Amino acid sequence: MRRFGVTQKLASAVSCALLFTACFCRASDEPAKPAGSVAASSGLYVKVQLSGPVKFSKLKPGDIVEGKLTRDVYSDDHALFMAGSAVRLTVDSMGKRRRIPNDHWPEVIKLFTPRHEKFPVFKAASVTGAGGESPLRVSLISVSRQREVVAQAKKTRPVQGGGTEGSAVQVGPPKGEERTKKQSLPTTMILEAFPVNDWKPDSARTEFRARPAEGPQVLPAGTRCKILLLSDVSASKSNPGDVVQARLLEPVLSDSHVVLPAGSLVEGKVVKKIPPRMLSRAGSLYLTFTGLTLPGGNQFPIAATLAGAELDQRSHTKIDKEGGLHGERPGKAWMAINLGVTAGVGKEADDTFQLIFEAIVSSATDASTAGQARIISGCASAIYLATRHGRDVILPRFTEMNISLDRPLSVSRATD
Repeated sequence: MRRFGVTQKLASAVSCALLFTACFCRASDEPAKPAGSVAASSGLYVKVQLSGPVKFSKLKPGDIVEGKLTRDVYSDDHALFMAGSAVRLTVDSMGKRRRIPNDHWPEVIKLFTPRHEKFPVFKAASVTGAGGESPLRVSLISVSRQREVVAQAKKTRPVQGGGTEGSAVQVGPPKGEERTKKQSLPTTMILEAFPVNDWKPDSARTEFRARPAEGPQVLPAGTRCKILLLSDVSASKSNPGDVVQARLLEPVLSDSHVVLPAGSLVEGKVVKKIPPRMLSRAGSLYLTFTGLTLPGGNQFPIAATLAGAELDQRSHTKIDKEGGLHGERPGKAWMAINLGVTAGVGKEADDTFQLIFEAIVSSATDASTAGQARIISGCASAIYLATRHGRDVILPRFTEMNISLDRPLSVSRATD
């Protein structure tokens, strides 16, 4: 009986130790991708706002999902479809894929969150605009509620003696208004689309076309460009020097002439990154954009910094006035979860130590090991709390971003 009791205690101790070790392990959402890998594509970028709430995991093949375009769909100098055009998608099948990582919850929650999720597979869609109904082949990229994050700017305030003094503030609505807007954000679908049967827009279906600029054109410093990220970038997995590629979502106009056509390739790199660190310190990421390639092949050096981005509503990322991305500090919910797990870790460490010690030393009692167990549990709790990492900065593929030119850009397009 004594041997059976010792064996039972050892088994319980091993189980507790395994649970204790699991709490210290950080969840890995997906394997790191090679530096500079880019999933470039010539497909159309389609952003759809749903007409009403949809439970995507409950959809069935044949179901119809309707919405409207939230932005113009461009191909070079053409606006194929205008914002507000009706979109109709048909569910082909239901699939399973890995969840897109986010920085909303601490790592311990991700240990108990399913790594995969059900999602609908769309293959056929139609867009109804001024030129009629146009069929498309589509592929779903993401479904989320997005919010706009903008760079901080200088706010001027009067000073004694005349003039103004600048102070860095966040551009946007007050915190209360921003929170209200977050709660009412609509669901947005990001799709990659291709024409059916090599369909190409003709003059009847082209709803807008600006004239290409003739001769060299100069874009002044501060010109904004809307770009689309073509690869994943994060503070935890990216490295300084990694290539960042994006494509221009909208043409850049000057006097109603197209200077930079949509689809132009924008190239940059990771200048600096600070991964999430212990003591719940968040990560940071600094990008710069240095090159531009037009669809015709003309290349130009540029100097541009990040001015804004469309991120998931749950993302806790802000942009400073220099274009650097920073994770926000842990909130109350984040700290409450970590403190609760810390208390559990301390309790498990206390029980595990007493079980192991009493199983090894036959004369040991609860009273003789209580003091030592408290010390062990206190150290385990302190180590666990100190080793918690802060929020990551995550920019998934197909993230919309705004960049601002730091200096004037002279552009001359090749003529046929």
